[in-house]
Amino acid sequence: MQKIRLGVIGGGYMGKAHAIAAHSVSAVMELDTAVELGGIAAGSPESAARYAAMFKAPRSFGSAQALIESDEIDAVVIASPQDTHLEFVELCAAARKPVMCEKPMGRTLAEAQAIAAAAEPVVNLVAYNYINTPASAYARKLIADGAIGEITWFRGEHNEDFMVDAISSWRLQGDANGTLGDLAPHAIQCALAFCGPIDSLVADIKRRPESRRQSKEVESNDDQVQLMCQFSNGANGFVSSSRVAHGRKMGYAYEIHGTEGTIRFDQEDQNCLWLYQRDNGPNAGFQRILAGPDHGDFRFFCQGAAHGTGYQDQIIIEQANFIRAILGQRPAWPSFNDGVEVMRVVDAIRNSHKQSGWVSL
Repeated sequence: MQKIRLGVIGGGYMGKAHAIAAHSVSAVMELDTAVELGGIAAGSPESAARYAAMFKAPRSFGSAQALIESDEIDAVVIASPQDTHLEFVELCAAARKPVMCEKPMGRTLAEAQAIAAAAEPVVNLVAYNYINTPASAYARKLIADGAIGEITWFRGEHNEDFMVDAISSWRLQGDANGTLGDLAPHAIQCALAFCGPIDSLVADIKRRPESRRQSKEVESNDDQVQLMCQFSNGANGFVSSSRVAHGRKMGYAYEIHGTEGTIRFDQEDQNCLWLYQRDNGPNAGFQRILAGPDHGDFRFFCQGAAHGTGYQDQIIIEQANFIRAILGQRPAWPSFNDGVEVMRVVDAIRNSHKQSGWVSL
């Protein structure tokens, strides 16, 4: 059996998630290869050694470059800050190593385009994990099968409250670290995944008031964003995102309206999908569908419907998608080119806000 040794760059929140996934993805997802956690690189050799010990990696590397160029590593997961992504992807491409990169790929549209161009010679996947829940996978199938007819309207959001009380944080500094560089890309990618390209949009961005800034001399970045959009397929949409939404912990949610029905989903109840079909009669209401073995990749985790999957399972699923792409079993999705389209929307949002009007993509 073929062996694929994954190297993980970064040991923080996502670095740990990918390291854990590397230990389990082969068995859980019944892959035709033996995936192993090959090693860890981090911000310093000392941090890498500490993370390698914590995550039970066989080796640590003194730098990301050393990991990428090592003969002991076959594929790379980049879970380091955004400002490192271009450099590390270029190194992966030069080493002909498949690469999965955490979202968003770059700090700007131009940087994301450079990352995608650099990665053309190798298998590449951008890590938008929430679209991989079994319920959302089933929603995509329902739409493809025509269960709600032609899409007419989309509402998507990603709201959390983790920055409500933040006064001093690196997340308050620089455009790339605001909501448009963190939560909003998930909601945008969700809209693109279900409805296709966006032709035009009008958007507004909200920053925290001066009284809540880290320093009155330093302008904070965006806390909230909202946009109305027109999709290429003729549907209209509304997308919003906030990191100061009191009470919302994992508020990734969407509604998709069609000519024959509606689908809605809330990540805080990620093993449940709601479906309304007008043929069921005017009094039928929404049908609650509990995720089970027939939905997406649920069957790999449990054979009993409604027993549930969690956040770490999403990382395992997306890592399996990466491995299957490496093996040539399916296209990588979302690819770096898909990631560029998310950043194209982010760029248009900024332009619309500056111009106070509609912009075309």
